[in-house]
Amino acid sequence: MPDPAKRPPSKSRLPPLNALRAFDAIARHLTVAKAADELNVTPSAVSHQLRTLEAALCVQLFCRNKTRLKLTQHGEALWPSVRSAFQMIAHAAAKLGDPAMVGHLVVSAPEGLSSRVLARHIGEFLSAYPEVRFRLIASNEDKDVYSCAVDLCIRYGSGIWSDRQVRLLTHVELFPVCSPALINDPRSIRCIDELRHHPLLCEDGSTEWTRWLLGADVPLADFRMCAMGNAHIAMEAAVRGQGVALGNSLLVGDDLAEGRLVRLFERSVPAKHAYYLVCRHETSESPLVAAFTEWILARVRGHG
Repeated sequence: MPDPAKRPPSKSRLPPLNALRAFDAIARHLTVAKAADELNVTPSAVSHQLRTLEAALCVQLFCRNKTRLKLTQHGEALWPSVRSAFQMIAHAAAKLGDPAMVGHLVVSAPEGLSSRVLARHIGEFLSAYPEVRFRLIASNEDKDVYSCAVDLCIRYGSGIWSDRQVRLLTHVELFPVCSPALINDPRSIRCIDELRHHPLLCEDGSTEWTRWLLGADVPLADFRMCAMGNAHIAMEAAVRGQGVALGNSLLVGDDLAEGRLVRLFERSVPAKHAYYLVCRHETSESPLVAAFTEWILARVRGHG
């Protein structure tokens, strides 16, 4: 048993690495036998390493609790730092074998997703991969899906693109949104029928608004549909108080969270289409495409 009154000769010296490995293994398993199995040494060797560490630190790290070991107060204070240090070393060693994240990455995505999600958050990806030269094309046209100059497409559609690898990014729900200022307007919207008093902002067609209104059992007559060209323009017009837009649950996440838009009714309908990740088969295993895919999937889950 180390003498608690005796202090180590120098606090700047690191304890023996093998002894720290033995301590970490014992702390995780709380038995010498299992720690020895993990380290592929004998139990007596593990016990010896533990005694060496306790002698070097001049503290007791474990006490026996019935048939198992238990960390002492000193052991509990030491273990988180030792565990974290070994995890950091393991992570750094694993990254040495990763392909270098350098080169060009060209991504094509719909205008709404490009402006309301990627433009607001792409810095996260660029900071994680500083050697990547990134280019974004704001488009939902199929020509980019079949272009050799584009590495990855995010597409809003049916999910069918021949001779391409397709992966679901997310389904979305549709619901009315407007500026908070519109709520305080003299013509404030208290029920669905009062949407007749405001322009209903939509993309080039009004099919999604029609689906939402029909689902709410509201006659379609007298509603004023205003085609705005694309989802981003419709959302931006709604933010500016120009009317009511049918919000896409992915695209309006930031605007709702930050108070630029408010949701009018609980009722929602599933969008006819969904968002997909589409790429050539030969680029699907590219480290850059895989890294961006992992990032955008995490970002979309965050919006959800």
